[in-house]
Amino acid sequence: MIIINASFLCRNLTGIERFAFEICRRLDLLIQKDEIWMYVPRNAKSIPEYKNIKIIVSKKELTSFPVWDHLIFSGFVKKNHGVSLDFANITSLFNPGYVFIHDIYAKLYPRDFVGFKDKLRRFYMCWMYSHAARRAKKIFTVSDFSKRQITETYGISSDRISVIPNGWEHFESVNSDPSIFESFPQLKKGEYYFTLGSLQKRKNLKWILEYAMKNPSEKFAISGKVINGMQSDELSALKELPNVIFLGYVSDENVKSLMQNCKAFIFPSYYEGFGIPPLEALSVGAKIVVGNAASLPEIYKKSAYYIDPEKTDISLSELLSKEVEPADEILKFYTYENAARLLYEKLRLPHFPTS
Repeated sequence: MIIINASFLCRNLTGIERFAFEICRRLDLLIQKDEIWMYVPRNAKSIPEYKNIKIIVSKKELTSFPVWDHLIFSGFVKKNHGVSLDFANITSLFNPGYVFIHDIYAKLYPRDFVGFKDKLRRFYMCWMYSHAARRAKKIFTVSDFSKRQITETYGISSDRISVIPNGWEHFESVNSDPSIFESFPQLKKGEYYFTLGSLQKRKNLKWILEYAMKNPSEKFAISGKVINGMQSDELSALKELPNVIFLGYVSDENVKSLMQNCKAFIFPSYYEGFGIPPLEALSVGAKIVVGNAASLPEIYKKSAYYIDPEKTDISLSELLSKEVEPADEILKFYTYENAARLLYEKLRLPHFPTS
């Protein structure tokens, strides 16, 4: 049987955690009763209710992700003669199974990891990428871009990797909350550019800093959460600019309202395995401006406005005056429902044990 590592339920639902949560919800509607199990830490922030996925709550809490992943969860899988399914770039050292490697950022951008803790985190992630490439029964990733990078970097067959992309439907159930405009009265509807994401270096706040300095009449709203020591070097300088408003970490409801009322959603990343926020923005009718790098052109095709992540000598107003293609086909293709069906097909292949 397949046993899902539910460590993602101990984190906030952003990025990888959101992906895992939404895929599991839809996978539950496709499988037979108890065909897939989920092993959940006792201290999970929430425990989902499923129709067909069998939930087993551990007697132990998750106090350390490596201890949970490589000892507690791995031990449970081995005891029950199962095969693990991990969503967060990690597969057990002792009982490797099926694993999602969303990207190999830590391997390819060592310059972004400067402090001792950052370097230690990078060492662990690179070790896990390599271990998964050598030992995992099957690798899943979220874009053809990431698939190519994994195969080329680790010299493995592309047949070992299947692409299971992200989706956006979770945003349909989010009710727009315009109270964010009361909290930040200097923010006027239709008069700002909005950016969202973890405030780490690859999100390229440097681009926004340079553009905002050159264009003091343009207003930017930035929302996101700092990830330990991986934050952008530009944060302090950005906070000093009068035309940049830092919102901090805001609710999904506020995010939806911000996307609905912005001039455009800006996503100048120089590295992304997929990049969910622009998809959310497209789903509410916002224009999106994204970096012409990594997976972004693959995902957003001709429905986005593209910028060079290294250059700010452009006019956003001029750029946005041009026509792009409607996003209907992109929104139709990149759904969690499609992704869950594709994952289930892969899990039911003959070389994937299901019992």
